[in-house]
Amino acid sequence: MKIVIAPDSFKESLSALEVAKEVKKGFAEVFDSAEYILLPVADGGEGTVDAMVDALKGTKITIEITDPLGQKGQAFYGLSGDKDRAIIEMAAASGLERVPVEKRDPRITTSYGTGELIKDALSKGVTHCIIGIGGSATNDGGAGMLQALGVKLLNKQGKQIGFGGAALADLDRIDISGLDPRVKECQIDTACDVTNPLTGPNGASAIFGPQKGATPDMIKELDQNLSHFADIIKRDLGLDVATVPGTGAAGGMGIALLAFLNATLKPGIEIITGMLGLEELIKNADLVITGEGRVDNQSVNGKVPVGVAKLAQRHQKPVIAIAGSLGDKVEIVYPYGITAVYSVLNKITTLKEALDPKTAADNLRLCARNVAATIKIGISLKH
Repeated sequence: MKIVIAPDSFKESLSALEVAKEVKKGFAEVFDSAEYILLPVADGGEGTVDAMVDALKGTKITIEITDPLGQKGQAFYGLSGDKDRAIIEMAAASGLERVPVEKRDPRITTSYGTGELIKDALSKGVTHCIIGIGGSATNDGGAGMLQALGVKLLNKQGKQIGFGGAALADLDRIDISGLDPRVKECQIDTACDVTNPLTGPNGASAIFGPQKGATPDMIKELDQNLSHFADIIKRDLGLDVATVPGTGAAGGMGIALLAFLNATLKPGIEIITGMLGLEELIKNADLVITGEGRVDNQSVNGKVPVGVAKLAQRHQKPVIAIAGSLGDKVEIVYPYGITAVYSVLNKITTLKEALDPKTAADNLRLCARNVAATIKIGISLKH
């Protein structure tokens, strides 16, 4: 029997690789001669670098960057074992968690640090770059990222505009002659799970601005500035991308990636599973095990278990999901190819205890063992 184990992490508890290893341990107590393929997976959000570094036998690179407030700090990205692919989380350099609550102001926060991560990856010779753009602190349309990569965003005096969403109001023209030429040699795929346009009531500023510290007046200002940025891009580059679904993600980062870096915008789980060749592994498997920290009615929105199940469904392979906990309307996942869902919790417990890595690992291993034993009973009944 060939079993593919392809889970996401249990957030704040176990990495995706640790989850996969514990599931294997539990199953091996029952099916010790089975062939196990462990493949940590992520959805493009937090934890993607760790999962991909594990899956691609890569390394984690840490460099000095400019944080959202313009201060020097450190951030990481992943480099695959073959040195050909980079995995970048925008949140690592330009994330909301890097900014204290009392200092959150998307008028001044910059995505410059994300550009520095991309530039360092290009210096390593990568030809494929995956960028997860969730969790950003910015609303600058990716302007800071572009500045880090050599694009000149000039005001009427011919000087570079400053950092942040407010500075876009000063933009008069764009000079791309200094854009890092290595960008053209690199395929850039953006893990983007939202379809919001750049501006308007469903745009970057209105929908995501408040969580970044924007007041209603700020939202109006930021929205106008992103619209102005899009107008200048259309005039100077001849590209009208403001209405493309997803350009409103990460404070408008999508528009910069599309217009200047020729990037794609795709669901994160689609990019990650494609990069890992997961479908080919599933095609030759007898059983697929997946999971994440919580499976509920939000799991159909780009989360790992359903993404994995969709691939398995194409090849009529059974899928079992093992989760830290189960939430409301968990049955919504069944039509997507998940045959059964289990929670690892075996008693009433506190969240702190449930998240404890040793406790979580023990619970996961026991749950996996019981799932395997149930499957073995089914096999014996069939015969």
